[in-house]
Order: sequence, then structure tokens, then C-alpha cells
Amino acid sequence: METLIFLLFAGLALGSAVVVVVHRSPVFATLSLVLTLFSVAVLFVLLGAPFVGALQVLVYAGAIVVLFLFVIMLLNIQREESSHAGRGAQLWVALIGAVVFFGMIGLGFWRGGFPAVRPLTPESVSLKALAAELFTTYLLPFEIVGLLLLVAVIGATVAARRPGGDEERSSDVPFEASPPDPLSVTGEGERFQEGTPS
Repeated sequence: METLIFLLFAGLALGSAVVVVVHRSPVFATLSLVLTLFSVAVLFVLLGAPFVGALQVLVYAGAIVVLFLFVIMLLNIQREESSHAGRGAQLWVALIGAVVFFGMIGLGFWRGGFPAVRPLTPESVSLKALAAELFTTYLLPFEIVGLLLLVAVIGATVAARRPGGDEERSSDVPFEASPPDPLSVTGEGERFQEGTPS
């Protein structure tokens, strides 16, 4: 049963990851990224690390993807237009890069073989061991990721503000004049006073 669940969610993670890369709509790509991260969280649970799976759902599928959607909708990013200029060269470069990447991975496995994986123990997946590794060995990458998220939020806010937005907004609003006073108009006051009985 566990093997069937693993195959199902591994295929789902791979398929949705491909959709993230190839889909032209940024909203659909982001929603596919949510499905990818959820599938990876299920794989973490199958590995015996439910806390890491919960963090995967809460932090990545919850917070970071919501940030992506916020930036996409704030900047009003539309669907990518299909322009053929330079598309062929970009496709060939991507294919050559993919072949080189998978060739390097295959060469590494061919030379080094498949290393023996030690079985997981409750100590290796416990919250105490995870916190010890995170705040000792991987403290600098953890702080760098937090700084990158802060820079991303600031960048989205700055990119959303258009230069001269206040002037444009004030010029778009029509001038609302107060209704004219009948006595203040030239000639109207005298005409009004002449017509009134003494």
C-alpha cells in the first residue's frame, strides 16, 4: 500500500512540476506548484518525517505560494504571448542544458554507484535533531533564505508602485466645483436686488 501511495504522489509531483515549467499562465503554474509541494509533503510523511511534511505544507504551499500569487496579481501579469522570435534558440539551449545535466547525474551514479542508504531511526527524524541541525550546521542558509524572502516582499512592493502614481491619481479625478452662489455671479446680484420689492 505504501508503495502504491509513493508511486502515485511521486508521479503527481513530477507531472505538476512539468506543468509549472511549461504552462504559459503564471496563475496555473503557481497552482501546479502548490500541488507539487503537497505531493512532496506526502513523500516526507512516507519517509517517517511528519513534522517536515507539515512544514512543507504550512511554509511552502501556504506562505511562499501565497506570496507568489500576491505578486502575480499585484503586478497584473498576463498570459505569456506566443512570440516566435528567439524561441527556437531558447528551446535548443534548454534541451542541450537538460542533456548535459542528466548526463552529469548519470556519470556520477556510474562512477560512484548507488550509496547504501541507512535506515531511518526515530532520532534522525525527530524535532530535536532537526532543530539541532537547522540552527547549528545550516544556520547561515536558514538566515539567507529569510533575508531573500524579505527582499522579495520589498521588491514586490516597490515594483507595484508606479512612478508618479499620486499625480496620475489626482489628475484622473475630475475637479468637483461647488455650485455657484447666485449673489456672487457678476450682474446676478444686482438683477436680483432690482427685482425685489423695497
